Amino acid sequence: MTDTATRSINLLTAVPGPKSRELVARREASVVAGLGKATAIAVDHASGATVTDVDGNTYLDFVTGIGVLAVGHCPPEVVAAVQAQAAKLIHMSALVATYESYVELSEQLNAAVPISGPCKTLLSNSGAEAVENAIKIARAATGRQAIVAFDGGYHGRTLLTLSLTSRTFFKKKFGPFAPEIYRASFPYAYRMGLSEAEAVEESWAAFERMLIAGVDAEAIAGVIIEPVQGEGGFIPVPPEFLRRLREFCTRNGSVLIADEVQCGFGRTGTLFAIEQSGVEPDVIISAKSLAAGMPLAATTGKASLMDAAHYGGVGGTYGGNPLACVAAIATMRLIERDNLLGRANEIGQHIRQRASTWLKQQGRTALVGDVRGLGAMLALELVRNRETREPISAQETLSLVDQCVQRGLLVMRAGLYANCIRLLVPLIISDEQLDEGLDVLEEVLIG
Repeated sequence: MTDTATRSINLLTAVPGPKSRELVARREASVVAGLGKATAIAVDHASGATVTDVDGNTYLDFVTGIGVLAVGHCPPEVVAAVQAQAAKLIHMSALVATYESYVELSEQLNAAVPISGPCKTLLSNSGAEAVENAIKIARAATGRQAIVAFDGGYHGRTLLTLSLTSRTFFKKKFGPFAPEIYRASFPYAYRMGLSEAEAVEESWAAFERMLIAGVDAEAIAGVIIEPVQGEGGFIPVPPEFLRRLREFCTRNGSVLIADEVQCGFGRTGTLFAIEQSGVEPDVIISAKSLAAGMPLAATTGKASLMDAAHYGGVGGTYGGNPLACVAAIATMRLIERDNLLGRANEIGQHIRQRASTWLKQQGRTALVGDVRGLGAMLALELVRNRETREPISAQETLSLVDQCVQRGLLVMRAGLYANCIRLLVPLIISDEQLDEGLDVLEEVLIG
């Protein structure tokens, strides 16, 4: 338990407080209703692992902007880099001219990705845009159209990326969707009620059936997969399944695309999650924690593939903005200097140790059925019955999230059935802060 003298959580009002309620009311009157919000608080400022709302209440942040802030809120080195850059050049557009930060960051990403041989990078604004770039490049390089995605996968909210995304909650009312997208079975061992090896065999058999009953192999331009599913519930892909995908893509002349928007940039204990499988993709997509909160994404891959798009065929007005680029360069330095990859593994081990007891305990309103993920990217799957693995409802999960917020801990749900609580703590969090947040989570889940 955390010593009260060292507590980071400090609640001065009811949550949400009056000023938060006022600002949220203004939001609801002026911003579209379809833009969801995980909490009812309004934020004033943040630092490190803490967030302070407009009422002066301070929370521990286990959401970090949905996995964006691996290096924490407002790291001084990143703030200084952005401030210095803002005084020199705020925008130019790489479509107009060349500037140092775009080139330097691309060089660093090309050297960092676990892909053999010369690589090249295309910068953009968001993960969804980077995914679209990867799909366009795969189609241009292969002369094919079909793309294979997976059950439970999440790749964005644009028309093409929503077509790739699995969960129907995000898709309803927005069709028709982009053609030539084919859905394959994902080896979700816990939900399938199988061992990892059995899940791989069953899902691979389904993949091979798809090649007969769904799409001809020779039509497949690329296969896109999250090495750790994010929105789907923080499910790592078994290495053997990734190995088979790699063999298929190599044999078939298809492009293997690793979507590391959420699981990349140190979150899992390696810079890229796919490194832990020993499998080499052809293209890697980065975003979220790449630039410490600045809007930036990258599509990085084999130069021979990345150069397949015709001159002028890719790009965007704001892609690789100078402020975002210097933020990413500073972020990469922080990750290396402070050994945040090692810290991610320490955090993950600590959370797993605490959560191991929850797997055996009776919860207040739900049971912890599974604890999974890689490094500091972990999720708790909540069920009614550990034998049947029946998921609790999305509304029940939201209630548990709200109870955490009421006690000063920001968390967020995830999962195909919205029955998971995702833990995306900043990698700069102290042991005391980590335990303080886990104490709150334990109180809400177990009592």
